[in-house]
Amino acid sequence: MLPDGCIDIIWHSDGRLIVAGPDTAATMVRWMPGVRYAGLRFDPGHGPAHVGVDAEQLRDSRADLADLWGAGPARQLTERIAAAADPVAALTAELAGRTAHPGLSDPLAPAIVAGIQGRAPVVDLARAAGLSERQLLRRCRRMFGYGPKTLARILRLQDAVRAARPGRTLADVAADAGYADQAHLSHEVRALTGVTATGLLTPVSTSPEAA
Repeated sequence: MLPDGCIDIIWHSDGRLIVAGPDTAATMVRWMPGVRYAGLRFDPGHGPAHVGVDAEQLRDSRADLADLWGAGPARQLTERIAAAADPVAALTAELAGRTAHPGLSDPLAPAIVAGIQGRAPVVDLARAAGLSERQLLRRCRRMFGYGPKTLARILRLQDAVRAARPGRTLADVAADAGYADQAHLSHEVRALTGVTATGLLTPVSTSPEAA
């Protein structure tokens, strides 16, 4: 799983509900045979208001929902999802019906994400939001789990993954995603995922000749 600046709630048919915090590096996910999964992913900056915890407290973690909401509410939610014909729809409806935590909802989140995706410098982001750079850093940590520079690296990695269509060279991917050059792309992919850019971004051929 690549870092993406998001918080997920993941239901397991063996009775667990897990909150996956925003990651700073790729993590390996192991699926258990016979266990079904359903997940809900919040857009960057929107998760804290729904799970009730600052994103920074969940960074690089997998927490039981019961530890955040209490055993009773988490158990009831698990049982309703397990009984539903469509676990994803049930999870979505349950979360939509809950009152968001107003103290953890930040109206600046979409503008910050848009500014970062537009490759605006941090000083310009802070100025546009009417904040100092230190204030912006604190807001970003609460909303996204890390500061604006780390968020920019992670969103740029996601841009590179989207840009890596079949036949695209790594040089083209680097240019489209906003890296200085292919070497910069390779360094960042290695730092954030632990694998090479070629291994992550080059499509694997499934043609008979490749078999």
